[in-house]
Amino acid sequence: MLRATVLERFAIAVAAVLLALLLGAIIVAASGYDAVEFVSALIYGAFGTKSNVAFTLRQSTMLVLAGVAVAVAFRAGVFNIGVQGQFVVGGFATAVTVLFLAPHLPTGAVGGVALIALGTLAAVLAGGAYAALPGLMKAYADANEVITTIMLNFIASGVVFFAVDRYLRPAGASAPNTENFPEYVALPSVVFDSPSFSVIGLAAALATVVVVYVVMARTRFGYDLVTSGHQEPAAAYSGVDPKRNVVATMTFSGMVAGLAGAVFTIMILGYYSDPATFPRFGFDAIAVSLLAANNPLGVVPAGLLFGGLDAGGQYIGFTLDVPPELVDGVVGLVVLFVATPELFRMAGRRTGLGGDSE
Repeated sequence: MLRATVLERFAIAVAAVLLALLLGAIIVAASGYDAVEFVSALIYGAFGTKSNVAFTLRQSTMLVLAGVAVAVAFRAGVFNIGVQGQFVVGGFATAVTVLFLAPHLPTGAVGGVALIALGTLAAVLAGGAYAALPGLMKAYADANEVITTIMLNFIASGVVFFAVDRYLRPAGASAPNTENFPEYVALPSVVFDSPSFSVIGLAAALATVVVVYVVMARTRFGYDLVTSGHQEPAAAYSGVDPKRNVVATMTFSGMVAGLAGAVFTIMILGYYSDPATFPRFGFDAIAVSLLAANNPLGVVPAGLLFGGLDAGGQYIGFTLDVPPELVDGVVGLVVLFVATPELFRMAGRRTGLGGDSE
């Protein structure tokens, strides 16, 4: 695996998916259900119709953005488990910005573009600031970032729910939702006629991947982050401030997570609601990043795989009388089979086992 080329690793991943589906089909058949119908529904739910493809790409867009946020931190040796909370805070900042500025800006396309841009900027700043908190606590108080980021996830959900329910819920509304955004504050439907997916959102996610990759691989800032993650003593000896680097890493990661919150709020919701009802993109992104070996470019195929599995699994839940635990188990098998070769590769590169790494 250490000497495997990109093409060979891709072939291994494809073979792992097929093997996992075969084993999953055997388990489904042993449980008394139609295995062929199960696998067919899983594939059809992800790619069978244009609307199914749109839903797969919608989920993949969010997982790619959240996965990149996790990969930034993990690649720099900082365990940001708080992407979900930063995602929630970023989306909330977008909603507040759009709702409060909409009456003061022109309507129509010009106002819509301005509100989307300002809402996205607010999300990026809010997500970065919220992620900087555990970074500061780790750098200057030696707090464990895993614990602090997990706790900040709950704090974000609780505080945002209180703010939406107490101050932003319209009078007479029964659900804890804000007002809907103006109709012109939305990403246009291109190619896919879907109210909750736009190719522009997917393009923004892919552009983010490229920008993060360039920053991490081609800039001094990214070099300092990656070097600190692999060899902190060597980075410190070369003049890198470890404490400042931890804060910068968390802030950068949180900014990407905030961007994911903005895309979710604008492209999918069109308002804001109780964060407890949101998909757990920030937690799923941890598996996406690990599957991609914490490489920003690798997050794209990993996100597409998870998005397809999510879409296919939800389709099975709606159309087949199959226990959801069985669906989750088969999906988990696919993830496990695909991730295992890369996990062995990461372990080999870290420990030097298996010969010289390339």
